Amino acid sequence: MDSLLVSTAIPFVNGAPHLGHALEYVQTDVLARHARARGRCAYLLTGTDEHAVKNVRAAAAAGLPVGDFVAVNARSFRRLADALNVSYDDFLRTSADARHRPVVEELWRRAAASGDLYRSRYEAWYCTGCEEFRDPPCPEHDAPLERVVEKNWFFRLSRYGPRIRAAIADGRLRIEPPERRNEVLGFLAGEVRDLSVSRPRSRVGDWGIPVPDDADQLVYVWFDALANYVSAPGFERWGTATTRRHVIGKGILRFHAVIWPAILLSAGVRLPDEIFVHDYVTAAGRKIGKSLGNAVDPSALIERYGADALRWWLAREVPRVGETDFSEARLIAASDRDLAHGVGNLVQRVAALAARDGVRGAIPADDAWPLLVACSQTSVHVDAALEVFDLKRACEAILALVGETNRYVERARPWSLGAADARPVVAAALHATTHVVEEVAPFVPDLATRARARLATLRPAPPLVPRLA
Repeated sequence: MDSLLVSTAIPFVNGAPHLGHALEYVQTDVLARHARARGRCAYLLTGTDEHAVKNVRAAAAAGLPVGDFVAVNARSFRRLADALNVSYDDFLRTSADARHRPVVEELWRRAAASGDLYRSRYEAWYCTGCEEFRDPPCPEHDAPLERVVEKNWFFRLSRYGPRIRAAIADGRLRIEPPERRNEVLGFLAGEVRDLSVSRPRSRVGDWGIPVPDDADQLVYVWFDALANYVSAPGFERWGTATTRRHVIGKGILRFHAVIWPAILLSAGVRLPDEIFVHDYVTAAGRKIGKSLGNAVDPSALIERYGADALRWWLAREVPRVGETDFSEARLIAASDRDLAHGVGNLVQRVAALAARDGVRGAIPADDAWPLLVACSQTSVHVDAALEVFDLKRACEAILALVGETNRYVERARPWSLGAADARPVVAAALHATTHVVEEVAPFVPDLATRARARLATLRPAPPLVPRLA
């Protein structure tokens, strides 16, 4: 069966989740729900990244044992996913799930067997916020970088640059949008240096997965965390899935598009098929982040406005490329305009007409053919938009059908017709409205559930309109 594995990046749990995490939860959930609605078997994976230096330091600052600290924060991420109605199939905690460590160790041993691990001294600048060695200053975080001198295990990343570049160039590893694909190809065109993939146990307070056969070293957090994509579904399910798709933020693109494929190639494991990359949601023009002190609490927004309002804003207003500044006023405006006065009003209007005139067994009017074709075209447009990770365009296609249905009703004026003449008109409008509800369901599942209940007893005979290919 055609199957999709779709995953969020797993966030560090050094603090509470913010709006950027909600964005990725919604994006992946829309993709998974849409795939299921089209008859695909979709498995949605999320979880938390817990073996990080920043988690250790945050726990120390809070005066808690690190295991207790990450457990508390992991629950807050899971609660957010639940509050957003994310239909995840698996939630993996890297420090607590028994499936995870054996897969990390297996990937390590396979890389070692391929001759891709060696010991070396390392001296470089390290950003704890990114959990990455990099040249200062860090574009993501305001804190100064630390100078780290260590003797670690290294991975021969340089060996795999040409193979990864070829996989991206010929489409075996698809990166959307093209701007991010070009960014990775540009990086691979330069010097690709080997990567430190362990750290001394003494540096992180004995928190992490020990390097196989070297108890004084712990596996580097990114080698550990990236393995979650395989440790949750298992090697077999990962390998046999039709499509393996990661949804990530642009700040961690190189880890997923270069380091992760290299680890998989070294271990003899299939590559991901697709990496969908989103930009940032900002607040007052700055990237939202725990360490930046401008985090927007998505749970509070859900309590005030409901999950659908936040889900819709994140899907409808965040473009495929470019950053989007958040405000509550914009969230309210989008929800009122598109959901209350758009989809919701159409459902109430057409349901009232159908209840008045009755449509059971009615065949849509002959002049409704363009509207019925528009329904099929909307599905095609939504499919095409989501295939290239453009949720905004998919939402716009659905809203266009809302507008087309309203215009049809206004032209036909069924309220001015006798019941016999009105029923075919209302039957067409009801078919289109039902189509709107099904297409919008992956974006706003609560609204769709209420709308389905409202329309359930009013369905007309199905129109003879083929689905467009």
